[in-house]
Amino acid sequence: MTIDKIKEKAFEYHRSTNHFYDDKPYEYHLEMTAQVAQKFIHLIPQKYKDIVIASCYFHDSLEDTRITYNDLLKETSLQVADIVYALTNEKGKTRKERANDKYYQGIRETPYATFVKLCDRIANVEYSMTTRSRMLEMYRKEMPEFIETLYDEKWDEMFKYLESLVGITTEIKN
Repeated sequence: MTIDKIKEKAFEYHRSTNHFYDDKPYEYHLEMTAQVAQKFIHLIPQKYKDIVIASCYFHDSLEDTRITYNDLLKETSLQVADIVYALTNEKGKTRKERANDKYYQGIRETPYATFVKLCDRIANVEYSMTTRSRMLEMYRKEMPEFIETLYDEKWDEMFKYLESLVGITTEIKN
């Protein structure tokens, strides 16, 4: 499946549930996430670049739409389905319960899921900065734990960029 077809399918999934990103169609966020990936795509080996871009477009599909892991597997590939599955929050009443230790462990254990999660977080932070959203303060507060939980030196450039966006320097640990 070409990236254009992947993009359209991901957009279609979100449209089918009337999913929005603030007052914008949800594809706005998916496109932002893929654009962040393009900015850092040089960190990804050539043979995985399309997998990562596809995962950026589908990253919220299992969480926000009516498709299942098996639907996504039929539409894409095992690698894309596994990355998207890893990025799907657990059940929980609070943000902390939904993004718990099991969730972050799944991201760390799934190749390229951390990269896609960073693209998602960077897109959210950049958007929050442009709209002066209250979410920016939440991302700032979460930053030390986010880095401690997901840091991998392969993505150091992305972590440093994210730190520069939120204006916080954490002590990055391995």
